[in-house]
Amino acid sequence: GPSSLAYPELAEPTAMSVEEIRDVVEAFGAAAERSVEVGFDTVEIHGAHGSLIHSFLSPLSNNRDDEYGSGTGRWKLLRDILAAVRSRVPDDFPVLVRISADEWAEGGFGIDEAVELSRVLHEEGCDLVDVSGGGNTPADIPVGPGYQTGFAQRIREAGVPTAAVGLITDPVQAQTILTTGQADAVLIGRAALREPSWPLRAAHELGLNPREIPY
Repeated sequence: GPSSLAYPELAEPTAMSVEEIRDVVEAFGAAAERSVEVGFDTVEIHGAHGSLIHSFLSPLSNNRDDEYGSGTGRWKLLRDILAAVRSRVPDDFPVLVRISADEWAEGGFGIDEAVELSRVLHEEGCDLVDVSGGGNTPADIPVGPGYQTGFAQRIREAGVPTAAVGLITDPVQAQTILTTGQADAVLIGRAALREPSWPLRAAHELGLNPREIPY
């Protein structure tokens, strides 16, 4: 991890050396290159939910005093990974980044910092920010339908294309998020696991001609 700070009731991690961090950055770049070779049409860098990247972003888990810690130094790992990925894929290949825009924890990574980070990521080659939340520390999260959509809207209003996630399960709900400008896309996770044909059903419920895509 970034520092020797344990998640409650879990083992204490070992703080990574700079050399180890650079190896991880290179591994992300190589993975993106393989993704292109095998035919994927986009890649997403997962920097949310307590992942290694998220743990570097958060002041709750990153107390380093080198270039990868303190202030915007906490962003460096993600920025370096984005640069490595961008350099190994075609210029027109979409690269997405998923972040937890708020940790719902005092002193943690929050939406104001997420807006500024997203601006930087967009300037450096991120085509869309997938806006989620939480996962790096125990927190009382106010879960409910579309509970994270406001984060996507805040970042979108800063000029960065976004995707909304989080208990978006109804076709009308999803379409409303788009038509009201809260996000540029809606990403479906658990709803699609429960019902793989969810997008087809949603399209038909929203008025798509059945002759265009049989359902």
